[in-house]
Amino acid sequence: MKVLVIGGGGREHALAWKLNLSPKVHKVYVAPGNGGTALDDRLINVPITDVKALREWAQAEKIGLAVVGPEAPLAAGVVDEFRAHGLRVFGPTKAAAQLESSKAFSKAFMKRHGIPTAEYESFTDAALAHAYVDAKGAPIVVKADGLAAGKGVVVAMTAAEAHEAIDFMLLDNKLGVVHNDGGARVVIEEFLQGEEASFIVLCDGKNVTALATSQDHKRLLDGDEGPNTGGMGAYSPAPVVTADVHARAMREIILPTIRGMEKDGIPYTGFLYAGLMIDAQGRPKTLEFNCRMGDPETQPIMMRLKSDLSDVLAAAVDGKLDQVELQWDRRTALGVVMAAHGYPMNPRKGDVITGLPAEADDAVVFHAGTELKDGAVHVTGGRVLCVTALADSVKLAQQRVYEVAAGIHFDGAQYRRDIGHRAVKS
Repeated sequence: MKVLVIGGGGREHALAWKLNLSPKVHKVYVAPGNGGTALDDRLINVPITDVKALREWAQAEKIGLAVVGPEAPLAAGVVDEFRAHGLRVFGPTKAAAQLESSKAFSKAFMKRHGIPTAEYESFTDAALAHAYVDAKGAPIVVKADGLAAGKGVVVAMTAAEAHEAIDFMLLDNKLGVVHNDGGARVVIEEFLQGEEASFIVLCDGKNVTALATSQDHKRLLDGDEGPNTGGMGAYSPAPVVTADVHARAMREIILPTIRGMEKDGIPYTGFLYAGLMIDAQGRPKTLEFNCRMGDPETQPIMMRLKSDLSDVLAAAVDGKLDQVELQWDRRTALGVVMAAHGYPMNPRKGDVITGLPAEADDAVVFHAGTELKDGAVHVTGGRVLCVTALADSVKLAQQRVYEVAAGIHFDGAQYRRDIGHRAVKS
């Protein structure tokens, strides 16, 4: 079978790497791919991003299964386009992807279906948004409504920070947010206390299968300091997601979401990522939904998955997820993101990367913002690499990852030295 992975980030590199391990898959294409997928002679980059052109290429190549990685092609309707022409594709439709592409849609959906989340209001008028912050006080959370590559959230610890975020998102729109209604909009919600975890499942419209638990580190700097990012590292499993928390998340959040989408006439297929805030009593609330696997959570999760990913995705496309049971490596997988100079607001491009190691059984370097040019790998984006390793404990996985990362060099490289610190403490 020929398989196509749509996207060009670290998540897509990890999905393609895992699919390539299947004996049932004889070719893995990545569109458009990156420097890491270009370096791997087992993978083939396809330089197409236009939805219609990619569908035509997939038809001509007789692609047996396509899986969509990032949010932008989902919001552009790539699943609808592929399905309309009889192609087997795993991902949510454009309508279902609104759970991610519009924070306002998502919050209204959760309110309507009684799914636990933070109190909120939506605003297009800056003056009304400012008045709301004045009435509620800080800490408070300001979110851009639309796709902002993981950077459209400001956790404001002071009212002044919240006011600045409102002006930045509503008046300047410097984030380049893609808004559904053409104009800027923000969602302002209550600040939730607790510990965050990533809860990712596969859905086939009716059935749900949970992936291994994981935890992301959003802040740029050690000790969870600095600005929010798309994610600076992750590990799996996440000790904070106990058996009880897992059961509650499925019962109170995931299943009501799938049933609610079905009830609203928008059956949900694809990966569904619920960002959870788990309070001291083990009660989860939904911070956000993503209609895809998380990045960098995908990298450690794929390293722990023992099942054949092509079988799992094929069952999901056929509506047979209830017949699948996933097998996991008992070890811990941990990934550390190496980011470009100036990330997250002004990442510098063009720096040459050296010291990339060969793939090992217990360590793989997944690429994100890279390209292969004139025989050298160059930085092309904010999050550049995700160094990922498997070991018998979080501490040993940390040691292995940082040992590999120390040998990789590019000017201005920045990465956290404490990924997995919560799990080490627990």
